[in-house]
Amino acid sequence: MVVPLSKLHCLLKRAQMLLLCLGIAYLMAGSILLLQRSTIKTAPPNPPSLPPLLSLVAPPAALGTAGIGMRARSRWAAVQAVSGGGAKASRNWTGSRSLGVQHLHRRWFHSLLPESPEQKVSQHRNSRHKGTYIGCFLHNASDRALGGTMLYDLRKMTSSLCQDTCSESGYQFAGLEYGAECHCGNRISSPQAPEEDCSLVCRGERGSPCGGVGRLSIYKVEEQLPGHRKFRNIHHRGCFKLTNSTIGTFPIHSFQLNLTTQSCIETCTDKELPLAVLKRPHCFCTWTSSLFNINQQLDKQQCAENDSQNHTESSESTAPAESDHYQVYHTPVLDSRCKERMFLPQRSSSLVALSSFPGAGNTWVRHLIELVTGYYTGSFYFDGSLYNRGFKGEKDYWKSGRSICVKTHESGQKEIEMFDSAILLIRNPYRSLIAEFNRKCAGHLGHASEAQWDSKEWPEFVSSYAPWWASHALSWLKFGRRLLVVHYEELQKALLSQLRLIAAFLNVTITEERLLCAQSNQDGHFKRPGAQRPSFDPFTPDMRGMIDSFILTVDQALQSRNFSGLPQEYLPR
Repeated sequence: MVVPLSKLHCLLKRAQMLLLCLGIAYLMAGSILLLQRSTIKTAPPNPPSLPPLLSLVAPPAALGTAGIGMRARSRWAAVQAVSGGGAKASRNWTGSRSLGVQHLHRRWFHSLLPESPEQKVSQHRNSRHKGTYIGCFLHNASDRALGGTMLYDLRKMTSSLCQDTCSESGYQFAGLEYGAECHCGNRISSPQAPEEDCSLVCRGERGSPCGGVGRLSIYKVEEQLPGHRKFRNIHHRGCFKLTNSTIGTFPIHSFQLNLTTQSCIETCTDKELPLAVLKRPHCFCTWTSSLFNINQQLDKQQCAENDSQNHTESSESTAPAESDHYQVYHTPVLDSRCKERMFLPQRSSSLVALSSFPGAGNTWVRHLIELVTGYYTGSFYFDGSLYNRGFKGEKDYWKSGRSICVKTHESGQKEIEMFDSAILLIRNPYRSLIAEFNRKCAGHLGHASEAQWDSKEWPEFVSSYAPWWASHALSWLKFGRRLLVVHYEELQKALLSQLRLIAAFLNVTITEERLLCAQSNQDGHFKRPGAQRPSFDPFTPDMRGMIDSFILTVDQALQSRNFSGLPQEYLPR
């Protein structure tokens, strides 16, 4: 009798322990669910102050990539780790890496937990924005509500940011999706959806509708008087001689007695066409074309003389001459063909690096390469913010062979020899250091504050990163197998010729239309706006002496490898 009772007692004890474990697991799961819900519905608070400089992200050799473990550390990463920055850098990077996962989590949780109609009404009533809320619209592969510019910001997207972006790009409508994506356009091309489908709120702004899964919350941006709209990404293509039969094929023709360049660009932007072709009083709108080949440009003085003559004769004749000179401008509208990007159709057996020191413009050059080739670029790291801004190769394994080239800041021999060839991007070290300090303090598009420039963080940053600028270039010149050296400043001055060199090095045949795409949208949303600098010279004489010595060393190394030396503006005077 004692034995059965003992067995029963043991069984009851085990059952109690099992129930206790299940209860704890249930409570933990509930806590995690509530925590994730809270991170979805509230924007992350801004930190009151930045951490000390040495705890900022270390040189990228210290970073890891999901699924392949940690990278080998460079000696610069080791310096940062000794100072205590390594762990913090890893935590910062892990947070960035999880952004894409948070994006998926947000969709799932909001689909499970839709807001009540009363909450939705309150949201629309309390949202503060410049424009007028239009409604919720379908937005998927078959029914795209807006087809213009796209902007991604998972952390700080607001309705005002989206509307300002669309307004500056010349669009009349701004649409928000997933709480973080901004779409622009001049016409709504899909049917309206139920308001409850747009249940997400903006990541950077409570109380504003920010779309849903495959749904856009669309706003009509604030109206501006004709001639007062401010556009960005407008570029003068040149002066071209065109025949009447050629311009007759252009889809839009507007006759305006008081035609100005601004009014013609506004007309073509409203029609969502990327080129404005004008000769007063005629304005034509069309798509990018090999008609406007850079080799066919004429002296702009010919257009000026022709325009002046035509202006005096406009009252006598309203028809264009059989053959005449026209000014051509790129509008802010991106040609639909420029948006088409894909991974390489066949995996490449050779790896091409796009290598640069941080702050040298690597992200901008990736944007240009993707525009001109139509292929995604990859990355040795993973930056969730860049992935969500359109760099879809960011998540792809860097050795997959599906990307046209791979971003890297590595400078160790082992990492360099992993690549078969490389584009070595070099920028003036003074500008690179300023750009990288801005990025570390304020993100990809922000600027450091005056206080940060005046703090001890800046001299510590220069003493650590200036030698790395030199060692990075020297290492690639020494260990790189096949190199194309590109100088950032020369790319700015001669964009098209430099892009042709890059495309030839990548063994990609590019069309004139693709070059036009790159030229018309060369800044994109990945280049830090303006040249905001501190009110004082941040470089002390000692800093300049050190940096100038590094410049001379790199210049000599380039020439010893039969490359042209550094641009004259780099060299100390």
